[in-house]
Amino acid sequence: MKNKIESAIKYLTDQVEYFPKLAIILGSGLGPFSDHISDKLVIDTLQIPFYPKSTVEGHEGSWIVGNLENRKILALKGRIHFYEGYSIQDVTFPIQLLAELGITHLIITNAAGGLNLKFQPGDLMLINDHINFSFKNPLVSNDPLPPGKRFVDMSEPYDQELIQMTEETGLDLGIQLQKGVLINGLGPSYETAAEVRMLRMLGGDAATMSTVPEVLVANQNNMKVLGISCITNLATGMTQNRLDHSEVTEIAAQVSDKFQKLIKGVIKNIYDYSLEN
Repeated sequence: MKNKIESAIKYLTDQVEYFPKLAIILGSGLGPFSDHISDKLVIDTLQIPFYPKSTVEGHEGSWIVGNLENRKILALKGRIHFYEGYSIQDVTFPIQLLAELGITHLIITNAAGGLNLKFQPGDLMLINDHINFSFKNPLVSNDPLPPGKRFVDMSEPYDQELIQMTEETGLDLGIQLQKGVLINGLGPSYETAAEVRMLRMLGGDAATMSTVPEVLVANQNNMKVLGISCITNLATGMTQNRLDHSEVTEIAAQVSDKFQKLIKGVIKNIYDYSLEN
């Protein structure tokens, strides 16, 4: 893996003179956010050595470096999922690259099914904790690692200051935000009604097929993580509707304006209080 990372980093640093400290991963249906980035350089991930190819609709593979209202940002348009047949280390390869490039703040977004009875499609949920129900951990490795990188503290996987700041940003913008625990599974099948009842009993508020492996590697590398889920549907058994990926992308598109407005405000505040432009 070390040689793969070194090759990919060499390619990226040959393309980009300066990488910002802030990156965002755009989940299902949220790719249009990148249209707001100006003065941008777009890197096709197929050109990055050893970078896995995304095969899922709504997950175009590109890195975009540019300005969002005069603030530097790196946007990852599309992500890799375990259910595409990749190893869990491949899934988190982009996060390893971000760490090597000096990213300190990471916003991770996803589409998720609502488990909480109070949630509705179109809600945005701040992730305050997670349950790794995939039972796959990208930190498993035979590479020699110092204790701090082998045994990673997960008492605050999602940065509480960023969560509070995002709540305040939402209030200022008139955007109501939910908050809860994210559960990730392997996919690609959706959960059964019985599984949904179990996940709710375990304390889950939303379910997804991504994000948690990325958060584990980000925490291993001491990044401050902010996680936001777009609730695109209610989980199996909570409505009479059958689940379909087109519904996921459709609802994400419907709330795109609200999401983009929130993210713009969050990025502005991160720079104002935590980073230099």
